Amino acid sequence: MSDAKRLRILFLGTRNSCRGHMAEGWVRSLYGDAFEAASAGTDPTPIVDPRAVKVMAEVGVDITGGLPTPVAERDLPAYDAVVTVCEGAAEHYRDLSGIQLLRARFDDPPTSAESARSDDEALRIYRRIRNEIRLFVESLCESLKQPLAAAE
Repeated sequence: MSDAKRLRILFLGTRNSCRGHMAEGWVRSLYGDAFEAASAGTDPTPIVDPRAVKVMAEVGVDITGGLPTPVAERDLPAYDAVVTVCEGAAEHYRDLSGIQLLRARFDDPPTSAESARSDDEALRIYRRIRNEIRLFVESLCESLKQPLAAAE
């Protein structure tokens, strides 16, 4: 598939330190020939969460190259779909006129891992959410590819 036909997906969160980067990484890893993925946050942190980097590396997906990015630095109309990955982003962006807006809800790994008694326990939480995001990305990309295939 040529770059001209690659669909563009933006994953939008609040801090853009974890879930959006995981989703972006999965798209790049699994569907890089058909999709271009990016992520952004409404209130981004300075770095990508190290535990997110670690659990993605465990499955061969490198998310070390990205930095949390303010949504204001993304050209929203340039994307074919914008996916909110948390309630905070969904509340911030209820409607994006003319853009396909999808809502996904994933637990926040750092918040979910706050009560973990060890780093291993925290990583198990991150892995669960990583796997949930992968399943979502697979379903999303397969459904978005259908109209593209019909147009070819």
